[in-house]
Amino acid sequence: MRRPASIAIIIPALNEQDAIGRVIKDIPTALVQQVIVVDNGSSDNTAEAAAEAGAQIVKEPIRGYGQACLAGMQALRDPDIVVFLDGDHSDHPEELPLLVSPIIEGRADIVVGSRVLGRREPGALTLQARLGNGLAIALMRILFGARFTDLGPFRAIRYQSLSMLNMADRNYGWTVEMQVKAVSGGLRCIEVPVSYRRRIGVSKISGTVKGAVQAGCKILWTIFRCAISSQSNRST
Repeated sequence: MRRPASIAIIIPALNEQDAIGRVIKDIPTALVQQVIVVDNGSSDNTAEAAAEAGAQIVKEPIRGYGQACLAGMQALRDPDIVVFLDGDHSDHPEELPLLVSPIIEGRADIVVGSRVLGRREPGALTLQARLGNGLAIALMRILFGARFTDLGPFRAIRYQSLSMLNMADRNYGWTVEMQVKAVSGGLRCIEVPVSYRRRIGVSKISGTVKGAVQAGCKILWTIFRCAISSQSNRST
């Protein structure tokens, strides 16, 4: 009999003490073997709240979304599938089966949860987030032929595939780097609709004009950097 797939979840978290316990509580624990919360330099009780909810805590004081994800990867115990999930309760962890099923069934190597295709609570996806997301998606289609609708943070990927991508971005470019490298590397990529709600607290990225601009610039730079790298690899 084939053994069940081993699933690990990585949750980057920065000052999410009011949300993180609810996020962990909503995870279908019967399917998951490891829940890692990366405390990315919080000044509140995020780590304590996550530990109380039953998560494994990894401390990463150097700020950055990608930095936190990379730190979480160092703590993985050789799972079959890695799921990335935000710690602000905007994602719906109970929808995890939607993301992992295509991988378990052998239909995909990476599954991105699309907030654009799914049900969104009014105001959950800000105007600046929608505009930036749309521009990035359009560029990915032009430069790589990538047919995504979203850069959603709720995603699942085979652990072996993730290791092959050699992820390097330390902050805002993490999600787009993963998708671009997955397409360039010939991985089977699909999207599934996921629900999305207003986060608890204020977004560190789209919650301010400065954060949105910085994130947008870094995402676009990451796309162009990957395009240049891909072209260079084809030329050699």
